[in-house]
Amino acid sequence: MKIIIGGAVEPGTTRVNKTGGWRNFRPLYHQDKCIKCGLCSLLCPDCSIEELEDKYVVFDFDFCKGCGICANECPSDAIEMVLEEK
Repeated sequence: MKIIIGGAVEPGTTRVNKTGGWRNFRPLYHQDKCIKCGLCSLLCPDCSIEELEDKYVVFDFDFCKGCGICANECPSDAIEMVLEEK
């Protein structure tokens, strides 16, 4: 990642700069509890949750920052936030 004068990152580099390394907690997905509502994918601010054809989801950990919105909003508690081990 190239940082320009002033410490700002050039615009339009979101998909180039992987931000998953910022994470302290990671989502743990329990597919057996998932009701396929898609809320997690809809509410993820980093678009790091992809909904598959069968309506289950997969996480893109290259970009998930571990904010926990998905786990907080999941109506069936199918997502649990666990401490990231590095």
